[in-house]
Amino acid sequence: MVMRFNILLVSAFMVSACSVGGGDEQRDTSEQGYFERKNVAPDPAEQGQAPLKAEHAYARAALSCVNKQYPGKISHVMNSAEDVRPPAQLTPAFYGCFDWHSAVHGHWLLTRLWGKDSIPDMDAEIAAALSTNFAKDKIAGEVTYFNGEGRDSFERPYGLAWYLQLTAELREIAAGEGDKSQQAAIWLENLAPLESVIIDRIKQWVPKLAYPIRLGTHNQSAFAFGLFLDWARISGDDQMEQLITEKTLDFHRNDRNCPITYEPSGEDFLSPCLMEADLMRRVLPETEFAEWLTGFLPNIPQDGNGDWLAIGIVNDPTDGKLVHLDGVNLSRAWALEGIATALPDGDKRKAALLAAAKLHGDAGEESVRTPHYAGSHWLASFATYWRTERGLNRQDGATSSEAIPSKTGGTPGAIDSGQPAVVTE
Repeated sequence: MVMRFNILLVSAFMVSACSVGGGDEQRDTSEQGYFERKNVAPDPAEQGQAPLKAEHAYARAALSCVNKQYPGKISHVMNSAEDVRPPAQLTPAFYGCFDWHSAVHGHWLLTRLWGKDSIPDMDAEIAAALSTNFAKDKIAGEVTYFNGEGRDSFERPYGLAWYLQLTAELREIAAGEGDKSQQAAIWLENLAPLESVIIDRIKQWVPKLAYPIRLGTHNQSAFAFGLFLDWARISGDDQMEQLITEKTLDFHRNDRNCPITYEPSGEDFLSPCLMEADLMRRVLPETEFAEWLTGFLPNIPQDGNGDWLAIGIVNDPTDGKLVHLDGVNLSRAWALEGIATALPDGDKRKAALLAAAKLHGDAGEESVRTPHYAGSHWLASFATYWRTERGLNRQDGATSSEAIPSKTGGTPGAIDSGQPAVVTE
């Protein structure tokens, strides 16, 4: 499979190097052109082989898009004709994967798997891609873009949260030992100027936020607050931790009877109810959280069944909005696990929470095989967040008193069943 993939890449490179218009068109020898050719994976619709394991597929999906400019979508305030430029010139580090936030968490995915030594045979390729986009001059370009007039709310809060997740990941790797820790420290230093801009924006915005944002899409505050808190604790920013904790309690301490039966909405990729609970388990003591959860989601079963929460259905995976429901299955899975692990030992709701998490996670992983860019440019990041238990913030080797269903065996279910894989290796 590796040989076939390399042959496909070489063939693609040779085709792009040839003139197609009577000798007038020249091969693009720029760094940008090279990476856009090199990191385009074979079309999964045409390939029958499965990757070695899920992590290979997810890394390949991210590598195939972090330097892919088009199709692209950017929430872009233009102040003059000078702002009419290609994505890679506007945001030179995070222009791929269709939109800015997906590019950021695509880089997080690669960083996560690289740092955890999940796929050592891909380490060199991943490190090369990260080094290219984490260069100081590219991050300086990002800072310039962020500081443009009218961009104070750019990617707030979703993209900002994922950027802090990225730097938190690098900070944890850098705290270790060996070559990877040294490399992560270099990348983290390069990313620091944009991190500073983002931290300042969050600290200015959160005190002004009068109400929680209870959507199931990018603007939701609960999901972002959870990632802000994780970053603050990993980075040792007590001011950020206090700010987010106090605002979380102010918004949600008295919430009751969340209407989870109304979920999901037709374009959700985040559950408003479950993401709020996943946030609250980060700020309440165990016993207090268990009591709060009883009032907030009073109908969680105690019989261990997982079918109490219906899996989200996608009727058209080519539709960029409808395919959000594949993501809601994965984000529900990690939220359900987070909620379960925060409950006291012996809480009878744990089994049902974990059973529902397994059903949703498995369904979500099946969707990652989609050959349609509407989903493939971002779903692998959600699968990786769930599969690697990022939200649980466990130290390596730590175990829970309540077993989490295994997510490490083989490739996603749809790939195991002989259906086309996301990509081939």
